[in-house]
Amino acid sequence: MKVVRLAALPAVLALAACSSNAIVQQGPSDTLRAYSAALMDGRVDEAYRLLSDEAKRGMSLEAFRRAVEESPQDAGEIARALSRPAGDPVVTAAVTLPSGDELLLIYEGGRWRIDQSAVELYGQATPRQALMGFLRAFERKRYDVVLRYVPDAEREGLGLPGEEIGPVAPKDKAAKPGDAKDAAKPAVEGVAGAELTAEKIRAAWEGPQKEQINRIVQAIKTALPTAQIEETGDSAAMSYGAGGTVAFVREHGAWKIRDF
Repeated sequence: MKVVRLAALPAVLALAACSSNAIVQQGPSDTLRAYSAALMDGRVDEAYRLLSDEAKRGMSLEAFRRAVEESPQDAGEIARALSRPAGDPVVTAAVTLPSGDELLLIYEGGRWRIDQSAVELYGQATPRQALMGFLRAFERKRYDVVLRYVPDAEREGLGLPGEEIGPVAPKDKAAKPGDAKDAAKPAVEGVAGAELTAEKIRAAWEGPQKEQINRIVQAIKTALPTAQIEETGDSAAMSYGAGGTVAFVREHGAWKIRDF
């Protein structure tokens, strides 16, 4: 438990730049160096003062002091790592819009500037961005854009005969007979062994599967603003609704939707 508490300290530091005094008086690099020096010198109270208000709400001074004192080697390792950042710090702010879209701002040259996410409607740099782009394309009936979010294997029709093509369940996740989630999951059926096209998606999702896909999309949109997306390597997942899960996979550096 001691190591786990200390392992969380670097993540807590990311919030330090947002504290009321630190960002006015010094830059991110200065804050990192000051925090590192305070930890290495055993000035625990001074290090704690460099944390943001949100970080302090999550860990009291007593808990912070106890974590450092009980595992001084871990604290020293963290301090040494923070004193040698891999690159120049970038100060950012994320604003969540009512639609669930996340707008990123970057602090450059003494001013806040808007990131490319404001103009990149169909991005795939992150799972959340990919999901928002997919939903936007679906709502606008841009099925040519929807294809960007389909993994290569499903898009190229490499499944076994009769398998669902489109956003589908992972191949190692066998469907159980009578499984409600699997039964409700829309897909583009009957095209295994043939390349998936925008017209095939349109025919399925505006035809017999329209009600199903609309219901699932609405559930995803409702959950998105507050949903947590867990990333593990080139895979990610987001829970929504009553037991639903959006599964992502990263291919060629772009995030795609494998299942919903």
